Amino acid sequence: MGQKPPGRLLMEEISRRRLMAGAAAVGISVTLPRFAAAQEEEKKLNFYNWDTYIGETTLEDFKDATGIDVTMSLFADNDELFARLREGNPGFDVIVPTDTYVERMILADMLMPLDKSLIPNFKNINPVFQDAAFDPGRKFSIPYMWGTMGLGYRKSRVKEPLKSWKTVFDSDEYRGRIAWLSEAVTMIGVGAKYLGYSYNTTDPKQIGEVEQLFIKQKPNIKVIAPDTGQDLLLSGEVDIAVEWNGDMLQVMAEDDDLTYVVPEEGSLVWQDTLCIPKGAPHPKNANSFINYILDAKVGASIADFIQYATPNAAAKALMDEAYTQNPAIFPSEATLARCESAVYRGEKVTRMIDEAWTKILAA
Repeated sequence: MGQKPPGRLLMEEISRRRLMAGAAAVGISVTLPRFAAAQEEEKKLNFYNWDTYIGETTLEDFKDATGIDVTMSLFADNDELFARLREGNPGFDVIVPTDTYVERMILADMLMPLDKSLIPNFKNINPVFQDAAFDPGRKFSIPYMWGTMGLGYRKSRVKEPLKSWKTVFDSDEYRGRIAWLSEAVTMIGVGAKYLGYSYNTTDPKQIGEVEQLFIKQKPNIKVIAPDTGQDLLLSGEVDIAVEWNGDMLQVMAEDDDLTYVVPEEGSLVWQDTLCIPKGAPHPKNANSFINYILDAKVGASIADFIQYATPNAAAKALMDEAYTQNPAIFPSEATLARCESAVYRGEKVTRMIDEAWTKILAA
């Protein structure tokens, strides 16, 4: 993968949350706007991002407009991101953690406050997203994208449109044709939703019920995938997968027999953010980079390519109805009413969930 030309690696055969073997880091030379503030630092920026989570030409366009070299490294999930930074920042300037991990990082003193004077494009963000319970006042995080967790499936291989988590958590109807996601907190959370509990349950008994449900169901599961369910669907290796909406939308564009649904019991609504980790070697460049991402045209280009819901109102205003009216991207109010945002429940509950997931994997 290292032999692919700069700017193309993120676009070829990989999805947002899949990290191919050997692709631990990608060096990409791009540049930041020549703001006076950025001139005070060396012309470098280190970006730690999910894979395929940037526009098709964003980095190349950035290079054409500016003069700072950016090295982008890829992480597979929030746990990897958190662990990499927990013992000290190895040199990253901008990272992309999900909501609850922002809160964990704030509590652990792992993030730097943003310099809003260098981020005038903050005004482009929908007012709904200009504050957050996990980061009051948006002192440490800028909303990047948001979306849902649900079921992706091949329409021609199911008897009728899927509606419930029961299909993947409590049924042998599609034995050997299902992919689960290998993320403990997310899976335990949506399992709790299926059982009628809160996604954010802290009750050991309820978490135990999910554990036993999953252990019973595990023989019917073909693979517990590191966020490659959408590709397994595309290749025909499975017919149903627990997946993120944006990942599914990317493969749905390639195969119209694939579709996506948020189950009727409800699910997770998540939010990814842009943050500057404590100890960032180029903090002014980082603030300027974030401001560039929030430009209306840049934001629209990114959203159009990765097919996740943008919180950038100015960017959304530039998009066509195929994007803005797509319920797989922007769920209905009724669907959202059945969903929950994740909250950080403390290390004790995190350990409880990790222990339950370990037992599920070992069963």
